Amino acid sequence: MTALFALATALLWGLADFGGGLLTRRMPALTVVVASQTVAVVVLGAIVVATGGWTEIGPQLWYAVAAGVVGPVAMLSFYKALALGPMGVVSPLGSLGVVVPVSVGLLIGDRPGLLQFAGIGVAIVGILLAGGPELRGAPVQRQAVLLTLVAAFGFGSVMALIAEASSTLTGLFLALFVQRVTNVAVGGGALYVSVKRGGRALPEDGGGMKVVWAALPALAFVGLADVAANGTYSIAAQNGPVTVAAVLANLYPVVTALAARGVLKERLRAVQAAGAGLALVGTVLLATG
Repeated sequence: MTALFALATALLWGLADFGGGLLTRRMPALTVVVASQTVAVVVLGAIVVATGGWTEIGPQLWYAVAAGVVGPVAMLSFYKALALGPMGVVSPLGSLGVVVPVSVGLLIGDRPGLLQFAGIGVAIVGILLAGGPELRGAPVQRQAVLLTLVAAFGFGSVMALIAEASSTLTGLFLALFVQRVTNVAVGGGALYVSVKRGGRALPEDGGGMKVVWAALPALAFVGLADVAANGTYSIAAQNGPVTVAAVLANLYPVVTALAARGVLKERLRAVQAAGAGLALVGTVLLATG
């Protein structure tokens, strides 16, 4: 059960990252974040009303609020780091966020078996290599490394927080709704400040809101896939070792790389192919250990 839901998380996050990356080529990253999360708020709000999820209101929702604050900060730090580059260094470093939920799992008493420990190590190496690290002296700004580490810690913290935000399915819907409302509030505030400082909220190609409306299905997919990934991860973490769930869920860079290969016809570098293979080996060890 844990492995199945964690792998579903990796698939959903990988596709959401791929879609988000494509959208940020056409419109500002903040706009992508706010618009996609707004769609998620509307859908989740309807689900909460339909399932009576509001009855699950309790102090545990502060974990969801915290995840909603940390998430946009991590995402924006990651986008900024990607802009500073090089992407081949930033992308795999961002995957180090897996250390946070794995550490939490070990602290709360998770004790993976020998094969699972081996799987964790192999999978983490595979995740890092799947990002295609630039191994030959690519210049890296200190600010890019710092922002990437902030993003990685943020991504890992969101995983740990959302797993604590609910203990029932209806409670999970409410927690995800609260998280997304907070995402929109924080992201919207950042977008407002950016515009006030001379930034842009709409594409520069003259399409303006027409471009955003045309991209609405893609924005909805990104927002809802991200929500679904948080949900499946929470279920995985609650039904098995957090260490296993976290590592398997963080295989999403492999999914993103494969999506780029299939849709954009990008060729996988040798180091990426090796990383994907190691990640697969680690997955088998984790699932069978």
